[in-house]
Amino acid sequence: MDNRIAIEIKDGVADVRLVRADKMNALDMEMFSALVAATDRLSNEKGVRAVVLSGEGRAFCAGLDMGRFAAMKESGGNGIPGGEKRDLTVRTHGKANFAQQAVWGWRQLPVPVIAAVHGVAYGGGFQLALGADMRYVAPETKLSIMEIKWGLVPDMAGTPILATLMRDDILRELTYTGRVFSPEEGQAYGLVTRICADPRAAALETAREIAGKNPDAIRAAKRMLNNLSVDPGPALLAESVEQQKLIGSPNQLESVRANIEKRVPKFAD
Repeated sequence: MDNRIAIEIKDGVADVRLVRADKMNALDMEMFSALVAATDRLSNEKGVRAVVLSGEGRAFCAGLDMGRFAAMKESGGNGIPGGEKRDLTVRTHGKANFAQQAVWGWRQLPVPVIAAVHGVAYGGGFQLALGADMRYVAPETKLSIMEIKWGLVPDMAGTPILATLMRDDILRELTYTGRVFSPEEGQAYGLVTRICADPRAAALETAREIAGKNPDAIRAAKRMLNNLSVDPGPALLAESVEQQKLIGSPNQLESVRANIEKRVPKFAD
């Protein structure tokens, strides 16, 4: 985990940082594993009262590692994630599969999580930010539900979370188009909590404030607020079923090839 995520705990606040800065903290198999391991650790870590999740370097998280898409182009669909085909419908963590748990695990933590987002949060990186209770975002950050660019759908627990945050028609527009949007737009949509010049510093300040409250009440509040949402199980499974049908299909591979080759895709009807 150390080469993908660093965790420092002080005064009740867990400062969690993605440290794959040379790759804009892109999601490879090691990053997925590190994210799941981090939530497993923090869920059992005594004394943690709040969490700040951020990325080092130029970006919070650029999404799935480009090497996975290149592998898909060459191998006919074996590139997401980890180099081999997987049954995405298998529930490895309760109602979630392994990739979903990298996001859903933050939602399940018994304490509040604040994502400090800067640079870009695209695709899986944007879904990772959605796993947090709150999102503090730097002014020039670029955000996108970008999976459609690669002929895919969001499948890392983003859809059940997004459905609780924003209008249905805007969610559909952003999912169908993959349009990049600004923090100001994100705030209007209900996706950005605050726009901050230094989101990590602001998030740590809020986390320290939360850590100074009655920890029993904070945990009770998170349980109560999590229970306001409808059962995420069907949505999580639907993500996996639809994604599994798309991965490696002719039009999905054409999406990948066209993007990598910087040309207009030629889809079959």
